[in-house]
This record gives sequence, C-alpha cells and structure tokens, in this order.
Amino acid sequence: MEKIKVALAKAKLKSSDVNKTSKTTDKQLNTAEKSYSSSADDIGNITYTQTSIIMLDSTHLEKNRIVAHLENDVNSAIFDSLRTQILQKMEENNWQTLAVVSPTPESGKTVVSINLAISIAQQQQKTVILVDFDLRRPKVSTYLGLHIEKSMNEYLIDKAELRDVMINPGIQRLVVVPTAKAVAKSAEMLSSKKVTSLIQELKGRYESRVVVFDSPPVLYTDDAIVLFKHVDCVLLVIAEGMSTEAEIEETFYHLPKEKLLGVVINKADTEPKSYYY
Repeated sequence: MEKIKVALAKAKLKSSDVNKTSKTTDKQLNTAEKSYSSSADDIGNITYTQTSIIMLDSTHLEKNRIVAHLENDVNSAIFDSLRTQILQKMEENNWQTLAVVSPTPESGKTVVSINLAISIAQQQQKTVILVDFDLRRPKVSTYLGLHIEKSMNEYLIDKAELRDVMINPGIQRLVVVPTAKAVAKSAEMLSSKKVTSLIQELKGRYESRVVVFDSPPVLYTDDAIVLFKHVDCVLLVIAEGMSTEAEIEETFYHLPKEKLLGVVINKADTEPKSYYY
C-alpha cells in the first residue's frame, strides 16, 4: 500500500536525529514495596501494599486481543520484538515516558499500548505504568475488563489520591492508571499543572520505570499535541486502510521530529508479522 510506504519513509527520516533528554525529580509515591533479587539489574517480585490488585479474566483479554501475557501465542512474540526495539532506543536516550498515538480513532493504539506495557513488564529489569490519557475516549479499563470505583477522573478533580486510582492487574511489575469516563475540556486538563506534576511523579521515583501513555489521536483535537511536550518519545500506530495519505501527512506534521520513535502498521493483511516497527 503506497500511502503506508510513504508514512514509513517519513518516519525513518524523522526518527534519525533523536536527541537525548534528562530524567526528572522524585516525589512521594507510596504505591508499592519492592523486593530485589540478588542481581543489581533484576527486579524481584513486588508486594503491592497500597495498590489495589484486580485479577484479569483471560477470556475477556483474548476477546479484546490482549495477548502479550501468553507465552505460546505467536502475536505475543510480535509484541516482544516491538518491546525490545523500543526499550533499546529508550535506554540509549535515557527516556522513560512513551506516548502511543494514532492519526484517527479506531486505529488500535489502545491494544498496542496495553500489549506493549504487558510485554515490557515481563522484563526483569523494568517496571511499567500504563496510563489512559485518551481523556475523550478512554478504553484501557474496558479492554482489560477492570471494574473500578475510582479512576483518573476522581484524581483530576482532587477527589482521590494517586495511590487510590492505581491498579495492579495481577501481572508482576505492571500498574495501570485507568480513566473510567470522558473528561470535559480534556486539552485544558492535559496542559494543566495537575497533569504536569502527575507525569513528573510517575517517572521520578524509579530509574527502572517505563511510563506508557495511551494517548489521544493526533487529528481532530489538540489533546495529543498538548501532551507531546510532557513525554520523552512517541510511537505512532497507523491502521492499514483506515488513514488517508493526507491524514498521515498531517499527522507527521504535528509529531515532534526529535521524539518520533517509530511507526506500527496495525491491521495489515499479513500473518503474524501484522505489526511492523
């Protein structure tokens, strides 16, 4: 498909001049106690003392194409490969925060975000926080099948502490911060001091932590563009056949060149290699 080839060519050119960034400060975040293994590089099991634990239903996950936790699933291996390439680039540049975006809705960015976060969490050297920052159309909790009392919605209006809205989905080294329903004036909220402080807090405590933001689509609203200034790097998800060449061109125009990590081609008409990085 020619328009996809154009997109990939542009992504390759725009991701070639990546700059290094520095890490941020630490703030109080009493969500977990860690037990470290004998290796200085490996993180052992984590005992979650103040984070709610909600076990996931495997049938529900499979129905929603969440497969990265399955050892023998061919699609799980695809996300592992994607994870390896992403982590290599992030470590080279001392990056911790990754926004997963798409040109338009229904491109599969939430599925990619969740599977990627699960795959990263399976690395003994990493912990992961997955944050649903698609405030207009939040879907992470729906895809995971999470039934929650408090979420990002309550946190953003000061009706909950961060520790109250963080969930461990029964997967070691993974914490999810879900958003239960649409947030009014989402662009203004994403540019607020509250969100800026939240991002600093999430990544500031542990060097091993990777923060994955399921982010808004780039076109139609300015939500994603507002978020770009807060994150270290960006992964673009394009659904084959769902974005026009003009939409892809406009998306690349809005993406910060120095932060573009790569492109995932989703829903391609190929077997296991339907995700391309």
